[in-house]
Amino acid sequence: MSAAAATTVQLPFANGTRPLVAFPQKRDLIMLTPRPPQLETPFAIFDRGVLTPNDAFFVRWHLAGIPTTVDGATHRIKVHGSVKRPLSLSVEDLRTKYERVEIIAVNQCSGNSRGLFAPRVPGGQWDNGAMGNARWTGARLLDVLKSAGLQESAVQIRFHGLEKPVLPTTPPFIKALSIDDLDPNMLIAYEMNGEPLPLLNGYPVRLVVPGWYATYWMKMLAEIEAIDTVDDNFWMKTAYRIPDTPGNTVTPTDKGYPTIPINKMTIRSFITNVTNGATLHPGTQTIRGIAFTNGERLKKVDFSSDGGTTWRAATLGPNYGNYSFRQWEAPLRAERGKSYVLACRATAVDGDTQTTVPVWNPGGYLRNVIETYTVGVA
Repeated sequence: MSAAAATTVQLPFANGTRPLVAFPQKRDLIMLTPRPPQLETPFAIFDRGVLTPNDAFFVRWHLAGIPTTVDGATHRIKVHGSVKRPLSLSVEDLRTKYERVEIIAVNQCSGNSRGLFAPRVPGGQWDNGAMGNARWTGARLLDVLKSAGLQESAVQIRFHGLEKPVLPTTPPFIKALSIDDLDPNMLIAYEMNGEPLPLLNGYPVRLVVPGWYATYWMKMLAEIEAIDTVDDNFWMKTAYRIPDTPGNTVTPTDKGYPTIPINKMTIRSFITNVTNGATLHPGTQTIRGIAFTNGERLKKVDFSSDGGTTWRAATLGPNYGNYSFRQWEAPLRAERGKSYVLACRATAVDGDTQTTVPVWNPGGYLRNVIETYTVGVA
């Protein structure tokens, strides 16, 4: 970490002043906490290309016991539990014994945008930058499990990384996916945007679970364990739960509702080249943005300059796959002396679209409200 952060940013909520800090292999990012490191991507980065640079990619760890170095040559991924052939795989094994697969996919923290929840909820107070889009390269999880041979009794696959608790009473960070949720797009990735993963993003290998929130994307993956029961560790049974209610939303006074583990992401879109409160020059200009889904094909992005009273179709950019950011643009004819409330709304082919009213749940998860940006023209 740099010796001192002389520059700060102000995020749009109470107590939102954050330092900009450069950690190893990272440019200046917005720091929430130094230990464990939680670093947010400045939102302007998302206007510079569909892929988020490795050194600008957000960072989120749960436990402070993180190795500061990992020997990629000696690292092993242990595959065990309810399997017929336990494995101990090196990164070189993944590169040479399994088909090389690439996928472009959004990795988004479950708590992305939590700082915008009202009433406020506990947890890391992120703005909208706890996400990134990268080209991930690795071996299919299913191919590795096929090599190990799952026993018929296997119900879930449990994942362990090198992240460790500092205190013995702290539950180790473990996540699990049900057998029925596994698909060929899930990778054990050893490259990110064509390079080795940065240490803070999981070097030497991490799990890639396209369409799902980042809590399942285990960093520094060390164990893949097939189990014959539903995992009940703290990070599945207690943490990262969402209301099992319509829209996964409740009110702050609701009690006794059922919950389920957080899972797939919600559909979202943002404007990337204009910020809320900006002053524009008069004349016709291009408004740019990004949209993404949980793997459903994006059907359209609509743009509004009157806060959502009327909408018109934006022009979609190149398609890099259903799990990727999709860039879009729309013209705005800005008249001097006027103000506009810009908004964008993404819709998938299955009809899923963004909400007009923000969801609320005590975890601060799943925000996908239509974002608005009030601008003036001078």
